[in-house]
Amino acid sequence: MARFVFRLEPVLRQRRSVERLKQQALAKVQIERVALEEAIRECGRGIEAAKQEWRSQLAAGGVADLRGARLQAGASLHLTAQAQRAVIKLAGVVRRQEQARAELAAASARVKAVELLREAQLERWREEQNRIENAALDEIVTMRAGTVEEAA
Repeated sequence: MARFVFRLEPVLRQRRSVERLKQQALAKVQIERVALEEAIRECGRGIEAAKQEWRSQLAAGGVADLRGARLQAGASLHLTAQAQRAVIKLAGVVRRQEQARAELAAASARVKAVELLREAQLERWREEQNRIENAALDEIVTMRAGTVEEAA
């Protein structure tokens, strides 16, 4: 039985490889984005915890510790600056993520184009194989009919 051979199989393999690389690049950027988002949330939690601690000290009716308040304010400012840096980095990561998604979409489209070409060629090959098989069967039937007539 004949085998279907797609002449552009190396091209398809190469395009699938490029698509996998683009998927991996996108995944790396997404991991970086998630880490930055978590860092921003962590800074926010730290700032809120410092504020809550200061509120609880004031609500306790104790004497306000100015040194402690100054330290907490400094820590809050540090966390705020850290969060702002993370937000700026996040903006860059989001742009890179959009670029990576666009590159992945383009790579996927190139793979799909070759896959569609392969499917079309496979369908034509199957039709040709069916035509050849039907012609062979017709030839066999014709030869048998000729043999039966000669015998009669």
